[in-house]
Amino acid sequence: MNRLVLFLILSGAVLVFDLYAYQGLKVVINGWPGIAQRVTKVFFWGLTVITLLSFALYEPLSASEKGRKVLMLIATIGVANILGKFLFALWLLVDDLFRGLQWVWKKLNPTVKSVDGGISRNEFLAGMGALSATLPVLSMTWGVVSGAHDYTIRKRTLKIKGLPKSFEGYTIAQISDVHCGSFWSRRAVERGVEMINDLNANAVFFTGDLVNNRADELVEWTDVFSKITARDGVYSVLGNHDYGDYVPWNSLEEKKKNLELLKQLQRQELGWSLLINEHRILERNGEQLAVVGIENWGAKGRFPKYGDLSAAVQGLSKDTVQLLLSHDPSHWKEQVVTEFPQIDVMFAGHTHGMQFGIEVGSIKWSPVRYFYPEWADLYREGNQQLYVNRGFGYIGYPGRFGILPEITHFTLQSA
Repeated sequence: MNRLVLFLILSGAVLVFDLYAYQGLKVVINGWPGIAQRVTKVFFWGLTVITLLSFALYEPLSASEKGRKVLMLIATIGVANILGKFLFALWLLVDDLFRGLQWVWKKLNPTVKSVDGGISRNEFLAGMGALSATLPVLSMTWGVVSGAHDYTIRKRTLKIKGLPKSFEGYTIAQISDVHCGSFWSRRAVERGVEMINDLNANAVFFTGDLVNNRADELVEWTDVFSKITARDGVYSVLGNHDYGDYVPWNSLEEKKKNLELLKQLQRQELGWSLLINEHRILERNGEQLAVVGIENWGAKGRFPKYGDLSAAVQGLSKDTVQLLLSHDPSHWKEQVVTEFPQIDVMFAGHTHGMQFGIEVGSIKWSPVRYFYPEWADLYREGNQQLYVNRGFGYIGYPGRFGILPEITHFTLQSA
């Protein structure tokens, strides 16, 4: 009953907005050829039907992996429809407010005559509303067609105090948030993997969320991601989605087996060195660098704190340069900076840059910044640094607009 009530409330809200926007649409298309009017109306209400279907089919479609991919597509169309018609309705509301004020003014000043001529305010605002309504549809479509796999290589220099001479110029490639259960273009992903290997980095770091929910999402992609290679190996950690916390399981044992399968696939099929609250030592000419990896640790209440950084650094000298792989960037200020000053650089992901935003020159903005102050690129606190990767894949919305998928290439230098 609760699901039915929620469906009725959401559907009712969508229909109210759509009916209101439809009044403006009729003003815009008035005078168009008959066929153009009919096509426009069918498109308008077709989007409404798809939106309502995304509500109605959410539960049955989310029960299977194929169903979730279908749901992702129709939900994307539904969100674009809601945003577009909401913007349209806002312009119409402005028009109605103007007309309301005019009516009041005429009542108070009956002798004042209105001046006609040119395009009416009603037509102008309705036209602006219709134009605004197309923006979410066009931008989200472009984000799927172009942005989803428009991999961007970002080069950064990490200046580290006490870096051993043997590691001067050492290179690291980082990817994060693959979410292989969401991919819709195999060739594009293969091209992304080729771009990683073309960097010829000394080591590769993967900072979590290999799947959306279930380990079997990875099975059809092992042949692709096993091709990622580096002279000193590929090091990975788990992200919040890797634990299967967001889907129902028949038993706790089934959920545990899912996580163990994901670990096994990473280690045996991909050949990655998965770090579970532990570290590995990289050695050159007798000098050392520590790669530390922990399970997911999020400062936000809804994300789990599985990680144990104390266990991960146990046995390490504080003089050893330590590079930490930790999925959630909120971990940095909450624990790393306050309790582990020996960590030189933390590598994270998780935010995806919300897969939506603006990055032009020095201008960088995404709504996710209001949830995560450290949401993309490089941050410093004293001698400690954090890099937040924008993510390789996507989840929910099958695309990216403004915040493109990222492959990061680091070069280490002495500070």
